[in-house]
Amino acid sequence: MSDTTIHASPLTLHHARNSLDWSVKSWFAIALSGQWMFAAYVFFMYAFTYTRGIDISELSPASGVKNLQGIDKAVLFTHITPAIYLALFGLFQLVPAIRNRYKAFHRLNGRIFLLLGLSGAFTGLYLQLGKGLTFSQGIVLNGLLIIIAVGCAWYYAVKKRFDLHQRWAIHAFILVNGVWTFRLYLMGWYLVNQGPNGNTPNVDGPMDIFLSFACYLLPMAIAELYFRTKKQTSQSQIWIGVVVMAMGALITLTGVIAATLMMWTPRILQVLAAG
Repeated sequence: MSDTTIHASPLTLHHARNSLDWSVKSWFAIALSGQWMFAAYVFFMYAFTYTRGIDISELSPASGVKNLQGIDKAVLFTHITPAIYLALFGLFQLVPAIRNRYKAFHRLNGRIFLLLGLSGAFTGLYLQLGKGLTFSQGIVLNGLLIIIAVGCAWYYAVKKRFDLHQRWAIHAFILVNGVWTFRLYLMGWYLVNQGPNGNTPNVDGPMDIFLSFACYLLPMAIAELYFRTKKQTSQSQIWIGVVVMAMGALITLTGVIAATLMMWTPRILQVLAAG
């Protein structure tokens, strides 16, 4: 009597790469919804209140807003309101179909994104270091890295090194959205713990400080893993990348839900009630 051995069909390289592609697309869809919700929040919180003369010093999550006067308030306005454009159109830079079919839009949108990101970095550093308006310590390094990433993305675009340009542009995107991601991580942390845990009202607790660095260093690490995974021919390596991307998407989803329910929607409703 002979034994019959049944061999399971191995997952093909095509399936692994397809799963990696879908994990990225899932993250994109989640991030896009979160970006657009954030754009609505910034519009109502800052642009809408400015035109209506509503005082937001008690509503803003950034400490020190109530102490800003004159030119400093104008700097805050020019720092925050461009986030509406960045959140609405920034992710389109990462869509290959848009890059290939609408090259003029990609170039123009990219220039605007990088310029607004650079402006946000300089005004943010001014407000944080000069006026004490800050979320947590890691945001200062975030602002400095934005300047480096934007400079590199622009340089390699001019040199037509589009492989390096794309890499640095993605890092610039992550860094420019660092404060957005910080909100996601912070609210997600509150949701998981059913309240603060290692956090303080001034956002300088140990977990606040950790998240203020993790909000851009973790996504940048995941992006680098993705770049490397795309070049892999080993199924096991690609599936590791799929798992990591899926975990990143899940973290983002948790953060988007938490920030929408716990921060953005309540403050939008407060502003509308005050207006």
